[in-house]
Amino acid sequence: MRSFKAFLQRNRGFIVFLLCMFMFRSAVADWNVVPSGSMLPTIRIGDRIFVNRAAYDLRVPFTHLSLYHVADPQRGDIVIADSSAAGERLVKRVIGVPGDVVALRQNVLWVNGQRASYQPAMVAGVAADRDNPASYASEDLGRLHHLVRLSRWPGPVSSFGPVAVPAGRYLLMGDNRDDSMDSRYFGFVPRDEIVGRTRYVAISLDPARHYLPRSGRFGASLD
Repeated sequence: MRSFKAFLQRNRGFIVFLLCMFMFRSAVADWNVVPSGSMLPTIRIGDRIFVNRAAYDLRVPFTHLSLYHVADPQRGDIVIADSSAAGERLVKRVIGVPGDVVALRQNVLWVNGQRASYQPAMVAGVAADRDNPASYASEDLGRLHHLVRLSRWPGPVSSFGPVAVPAGRYLLMGDNRDDSMDSRYFGFVPRDEIVGRTRYVAISLDPARHYLPRSGRFGASLD
């Protein structure tokens, strides 16, 4: 016990620094490793994304308790959610906000009776999937202006709705429309489970090249 107290006294400054760092990461800013391709082509496997945890709320560190409401997620935001329904942390795009009526028809998005427009797009630097070939398109509808990945063979949830997004809930989807576990499977996400927003890649390591850095991804903007 005496040696432990001595250890604490000798390393008091370092321990305080670690505590402050963990509190900062919990409440203000953090970074997440993206291990899956559910947000391709916007976010690539191996990206480390910067997370603004104060974008929507200032929270008590290590909790979901909001001390100060900053803003609400907007359609098109890429958000981080601690989903109790999915049982894991998610990185998805906000497609429907409270009050929206959303439908998908063979991967064509409709929001509040308006149809998204699609234009074919070329994406460099994304490895081809021989087992599930895909094309890319820009999806444009109001605040939504981003690329989506569309498989040659649409998945089981390429059509749904229309559904009305309830108050205090959000409909989240991945940009990789046919390979994303999202609100189409586990339902609307409560507002208090959305813990931050991301707009930039911090660093990116390519698992296909022995985790060498992708130089063009440093600080890349996520649209």
